[in-house]
Amino acid sequence: MKKLLVSAIGLSLLSGTCLMAQPKKTAAAKSSIDQKVDALIAKMTLEEKVGQMTEVTSDVVSKTNSPSHQIDAEKLKEAIMKYHVGSILNVTGTAYTRQHWFDVITEIQGVAAKDRLKIPVIYGIDAIHGVTYTTGSTLFPHEIALAATFNRSIAHNLGEITAYETRASYIPWNYSPVLDLGKSALWPRIYETMGEDPYLIKTLGAEVIKGYQGNDIGDKYHVAACMKHYLGYGFPMNGKDRTPSWIPDRYMREYFLPPFAEAVKAGARTLMINSGEINGVPIHASKYMLTDVLRGELHFDGIAVTDWRDIQYLNTRHHVAATQKDAVMIAVNAGVDMSMVPYDYTFFTYLVELVKEKKVTMARVNEAVHRILKVKYELGLFERPVGNPDDYPKFGSEEFRMASVQAANEAITLLKNNNNILPLKKGLKVLVTGPTANTMRSLDGGWSYTWQGDQSDKFAADKNTILEAIQQKIGKDNVAYQPGAAFDSLLNVSETVKAAKNSDVIVLCLGELSYTENVGNIDDLNLPIAQIQLATELAKTGKPVILVLAEGRPRIVTDADKLSNATVMAYLPGNEGGDAIASVLFGDVNPSGKLPITYPRYANALVNYNRKNLENGNSDDSHGYNPLYEFGHGLSYTTFAYDNLHISKPTLNANETLTNTVDVKNTGQVEGKESVLLFISQLYASIAPDTKRLRAFDKISLKPGETKTVAFKITAKDLAFVNDVSKTVTEAGEFKIQLGSQTQSFNYVSNLDLPSRTGKL
Repeated sequence: MKKLLVSAIGLSLLSGTCLMAQPKKTAAAKSSIDQKVDALIAKMTLEEKVGQMTEVTSDVVSKTNSPSHQIDAEKLKEAIMKYHVGSILNVTGTAYTRQHWFDVITEIQGVAAKDRLKIPVIYGIDAIHGVTYTTGSTLFPHEIALAATFNRSIAHNLGEITAYETRASYIPWNYSPVLDLGKSALWPRIYETMGEDPYLIKTLGAEVIKGYQGNDIGDKYHVAACMKHYLGYGFPMNGKDRTPSWIPDRYMREYFLPPFAEAVKAGARTLMINSGEINGVPIHASKYMLTDVLRGELHFDGIAVTDWRDIQYLNTRHHVAATQKDAVMIAVNAGVDMSMVPYDYTFFTYLVELVKEKKVTMARVNEAVHRILKVKYELGLFERPVGNPDDYPKFGSEEFRMASVQAANEAITLLKNNNNILPLKKGLKVLVTGPTANTMRSLDGGWSYTWQGDQSDKFAADKNTILEAIQQKIGKDNVAYQPGAAFDSLLNVSETVKAAKNSDVIVLCLGELSYTENVGNIDDLNLPIAQIQLATELAKTGKPVILVLAEGRPRIVTDADKLSNATVMAYLPGNEGGDAIASVLFGDVNPSGKLPITYPRYANALVNYNRKNLENGNSDDSHGYNPLYEFGHGLSYTTFAYDNLHISKPTLNANETLTNTVDVKNTGQVEGKESVLLFISQLYASIAPDTKRLRAFDKISLKPGETKTVAFKITAKDLAFVNDVSKTVTEAGEFKIQLGSQTQSFNYVSNLDLPSRTGKL
């Protein structure tokens, strides 16, 4: 690794993350856990070490065709006693009770306790918006909706509650949060991200991690977080899952790396690797990304685990390894610590052979095993491998449910409200229609009870769909329902139009059915034509149309939006989403969400908000930047006025802090919450500057007539960018600050560059 250059400013190449080399611990300075790990490794055979690096799916240790995850005693014994498997993950297509999870984990750890060294298994699961595979758990809005709240405390609370309920399911390892940038609107996993902006992602992502892990991941209420997917997974060229990306090193460091650097600072103990490839190099084979950058620059010392079958795919998909054995050699030497194999023991067999053949060193294996065992010790698994069922009285509690309600309430984003038609009066006759109106699948999305979320209507039957929530809100006698359309075909349009004519207002619920990963790949971002046709027929009635979008990515709804009197973005708001939508529609909740993504107007006009000036279009170009709704857009039932933007001084020097204050007043008639977003623009730079970048935010609540002064502090690191030689610099020049409608300029004066490291992907 090339030496880091440190300037007088003392800032890092990653916009504020300190990456200066840390002194290595001497043997005397090692923690007690490190000493325990070293002592244990000294007792281990090669096979026992490689077993710790092996992760298999629950299917491998379950009875064949067992939908209820019944452990096969002989298979489990083989996995642990013969192959010394260190980790098991996943479920078998359904959700389980806490009691069943207790039985499963108890049986697994019971066998582990009989192995020679009695090393506990670490069980992992994707609890990405609550415990997705345990019945009765608290399901929150997905990350994209969480981002729309712009509320740090909600992100932290989601993490804490999810950790509590994951431990209540006797599972200590959570494959979350997703820190990928949601830059590609077509990508089927965009709803798992916190939007398109790196500052928003790194800020809320760090809060989720702190909530997951608390002050001690070894206590009974917290889990090990897993930041994923390192690195660049969310920007595939064709928008399809697990397909190649082309991302220059400069661009990677500017936008994609900061959320992971912040997650390391927040203490995340594990990391999952990007399944794709960047510039032709699979990340699972990239020593540069997995060792030089991740370990050398970020100083991450936790577990790096593969994603599903991704070492095998180096041979069968990426074709960078001629054999499966070569794939194992390449991945482990690149820096992989644990292989999510997941269906067999080939990784184990090949790695044992490779070490004996000296193609993988014992030092590399010991390094990986040390990281794995250290996390197990930190989690308290050696002392408490299962947990006590009586320790979790709040599981699925009303307290936790209300936290999810708050998150959904603050996520709902009002995009359009012509003539203030919303909120609706509760005495109106309402037609509820559309394919997302009466299914929990469109509220919960994927990773809900099952991988694809296809059983949410079963497991969340006690929760309210949008239709059911509106019926409860204003009474069934005031609500008519007709489906009108399935997701891709018209149904009873004539009956739906007739019902519309007999109603005062139409609540039209469009969007998507649940999906995730490659199952969610699509070829056309446009909403299926049947849904647009339904909107068109309903608009012909002359009755006002309230468009509600329940979807995981910004499907093109321009033609439907033109016909609506109001448009509400619900994202995937979780189990309490139906009630949150109804509360917003009828004024019991004042919406405060803001878009964490740019909502495109056309399927081929996909430009993020922090675009280059060239993407605005030339003076004679009518096809410039023109989204349907911009990042940060979101209306309220009240109005907010920004005034008195003040910058503490006109010139910022190195090592100084610039204080920016602005007065925000509620000029309307109802109490409301406002996300105050601070954008900074650099007018000229050696790299064509972004039009603007989010550099800070805060969320405040204001009563009618109330004014609050919001303050932000800016330093040189907040003005930095990565230049054409992958060096992070803050260049002298003029900058513009924007807070609401207020703008003001200042100058940065310095001949100092930030610390740098050059390198190419």
